[in-house]
Amino acid sequence: MKTNMGTTDKVIRILVAIIITILYFTDQISGIIAISALALAAIFVLTSLISFCPLYLPFGISTRKKEK
Repeated sequence: MKTNMGTTDKVIRILVAIIITILYFTDQISGIIAISALALAAIFVLTSLISFCPLYLPFGISTRKKEK
């Protein structure tokens, strides 16, 4: 599996996941929206840890810096 996520992309995803988690635990979001948002946050964290986003693959997107 070839990595396709750069550092900035990973940091943004982690920050969004943290914000979603904070919103959930402070009861700012609840119900189905909260469950969906938490699932998205988990996916963001997972994809950041493995540096690979499967949705980028069909579109040929890579936010990683080009190696020389």
